[in-house]
Amino acid sequence: MSAEKPHVLILMTDQQRADCLSGAGHAQLKTPNMDRLAAEGTHFTHACTVSPLCMPARASFLCGRYVHNHDMWGNAGELAPQDESLFRRLRHAGYRTAHIGKSHYYPQGGLHMRDREPYLHARGFDDVHETTGPWATRNTDSYMTDHWNDLGLLKTFRDDYEDRRRLGHERGVPVVRPSPLPVEEFMDSYIGRQAVRFIEGYDRDEPFALFVGFGGPHEPWDPPGEYADMFDPADTPPPIDPAEPGDWVPPHAAEWQRLRWGDALTADLIRRIRAAYYGKIALIDRWFGEILSACERKRVLDELLVVFWSDHGEMLGDHRMLHKSRFYESALRVPLVVRRPGGEGGGRRSAALAQTVDILPTVLEAVGLETPTGCMGKSLVPLLEDPSTTLREAAFSEVSSHGRRIVMARTDRHKYVADEHGRGLLLFDIERDPDERNNLVGHPDAKGVEAEMRERLLGFYLKSQFTMPNGFWAEGS
Repeated sequence: MSAEKPHVLILMTDQQRADCLSGAGHAQLKTPNMDRLAAEGTHFTHACTVSPLCMPARASFLCGRYVHNHDMWGNAGELAPQDESLFRRLRHAGYRTAHIGKSHYYPQGGLHMRDREPYLHARGFDDVHETTGPWATRNTDSYMTDHWNDLGLLKTFRDDYEDRRRLGHERGVPVVRPSPLPVEEFMDSYIGRQAVRFIEGYDRDEPFALFVGFGGPHEPWDPPGEYADMFDPADTPPPIDPAEPGDWVPPHAAEWQRLRWGDALTADLIRRIRAAYYGKIALIDRWFGEILSACERKRVLDELLVVFWSDHGEMLGDHRMLHKSRFYESALRVPLVVRRPGGEGGGRRSAALAQTVDILPTVLEAVGLETPTGCMGKSLVPLLEDPSTTLREAAFSEVSSHGRRIVMARTDRHKYVADEHGRGLLLFDIERDPDERNNLVGHPDAKGVEAEMRERLLGFYLKSQFTMPNGFWAEGS
């Protein structure tokens, strides 16, 4: 391996909250291997996703641009073939690039995953061993489903998922129960094992850049084997209770604030969902350890740049909501750790407003490459030296939700959410109201803050090129 070019390992979980690490102070969950990465790297404790939804967030990671730049606002569309990508840059610089696990850079369904490999090859990956995420595996084949079929497990898996979907529709709430698959054949074990095999079998002269995309802890709530009973639901941290909007909140904003699950989402069910979610994280953490051990056996750990991140968080019952597509901290903030080769400068924590769009320029600078023109992210490398460095004054996030394009600006103190017409939906003073229960949109005492945050959003769109959401700022809030 070239001394100037470290190996690159990017470990991604799907739908993992920022607070779901034992190193982040979680009262119940234990994640020793994720914590190890944080102890050997810099942990960005206030990292925000650029979109609380799978495909938009993943596309932004790959191309280094915001949602309104690549125009994938929901789980649909594809990045244009000519768009720059992190792995195309790395491949051009002499890396052997590889993708293992879930990608979700395009809508999945129908074709066998190997038939879509040209899509990933064109975006910079030499070696591809792609799987779907959990739900898409119901109707999409891959190397993983071929393996399950050989073991006689595929029908078992798909029958279980069809039954979960049917019961979920009938009951109006998700089904929580263990996977019928054995632990070692569960999706995340399959993905982790493929990553270990890649590292152990790597014998090329050029450095590798390996992306490993786990399918969990994304729902359904189906941890396998002992991971289903690892955490007692009675001991799970309680969710944040929903709050009614104040009298000052405009009707359109009050309606948005009240969008939540009904009474069928009981406190007992939330506790069981949380325990299952933690079990899935614990299994992935085990595979983080297996992958790092493989790097140690291969004697590449001292030459390895590692990035650990997730595409978005999970509401997990907070505000009586599940899943994502909202800008509460539970869905907005994600784990983000950067570990330099040899663990240089490890154990640092930064509260800077890092974003997932920053991963591309960070990796490129860390391996000595230039950031492509048009990249909207900022390199985190200066914060690896001085975690107190200010990266940006505000973070921004965008998503299509309930038929509308919704945008957010978050500073260290305030968070503001608006719709595509420029109407305010949510405004929180995070410093005084960390649980985000007191919506200040329309409050007479918050007019100045709301105007300031609207200006931040306008400045964001003017500075980040391309177009604003349709009709944005056509109406006042």
